[in-house]
Amino acid sequence: MILRRLLPLAALLFAGPALGEMPASEPYVLGQTYTVQTAILEGETRKVTVRLPVEYDADAELHFPVVYVLDGGPEQDFAHIAGIAQSREMNYSFEPFIVVGIQSVNRRHELSPAVADPAPYEEALRATPGGSAKYRRFLREELKPLIEANFRTDGHDAVMGESLAGLFVVETLLEDPALFDDYIAISPSMWWETMKYGREAADYLARHPAGKRRLYLTSANEGDWHREGTERLVTALRNDAPEGLEWSFVDAGKAETHGTLYHPMALDAFRALYGTPSREYRSYPLIGGPEIAERTAEENALLESECTRENSIRMTPETAERAREAIYYKCLLLELGPTPRESSSAD
Repeated sequence: MILRRLLPLAALLFAGPALGEMPASEPYVLGQTYTVQTAILEGETRKVTVRLPVEYDADAELHFPVVYVLDGGPEQDFAHIAGIAQSREMNYSFEPFIVVGIQSVNRRHELSPAVADPAPYEEALRATPGGSAKYRRFLREELKPLIEANFRTDGHDAVMGESLAGLFVVETLLEDPALFDDYIAISPSMWWETMKYGREAADYLARHPAGKRRLYLTSANEGDWHREGTERLVTALRNDAPEGLEWSFVDAGKAETHGTLYHPMALDAFRALYGTPSREYRSYPLIGGPEIAERTAEENALLESECTRENSIRMTPETAERAREAIYYKCLLLELGPTPRESSSAD
């Protein structure tokens, strides 16, 4: 009983100083959100959120590619994709770009292709499909010109989306390939309309106009028509991809689900499409490296040369570690992240 009475007193005697209130806070700004009027989408408005790379304000002469993020509203996928873009400013593993997140309002309508019979889709999805063509018009005629008129873009554009938005990416590549330069389709809903965009992909590809384009395609552990439709698309790409279309398919089914795929594969897509060259430098003795010797004339020449994607040696980080002695100061384009199961450069 005495001990029980002494415990509160001991707590007072040995407690540290009382904690005060938190100091005044300040907001952490990840981007700027604009409310955009759109006549094409029946007079509605869309929130468009833009993140600029740090280089944008640092050099007024620079222009940047744009990545348009579907389902990119402030409460949707914008924040975590913008976070990946910000991580580049810490590790410089890919090129800087402008992120434009586009809010979806009724995504099951506005991002979905037309179907022969809407009834089963309306019952399952509680939305009438078929708004994708009009949504592409909104991107082409209203949003892209608005972004290009107000920001320093360089004319190279990408579109990315996941699930139903990933299907919009695939449909856009097949139906309107010149609308974007790069297409990032993450776990696209290839089951749509009994795998229409897998079954008919070869016919679409045969009609493609000339031009350079790139597709990054990935899927998780989805089965049924989702997986089969994706495999049909990969087969068409393997056999019928037109000249100028570079593509890769990353199968993440052993490691990711439909719900977990987007974030890690978005990072992988950015590294694959916009990876920047790097160099391997000699380690310091402090961490177990050799004694630093004076660089040779050949090594100095390597350091003075500019590294580009075209003149860099492609290799994985594992290979770079094993070959380190032979590649000091050379330009490397490290193949980070998972290895594509198939790609147009597989040979």
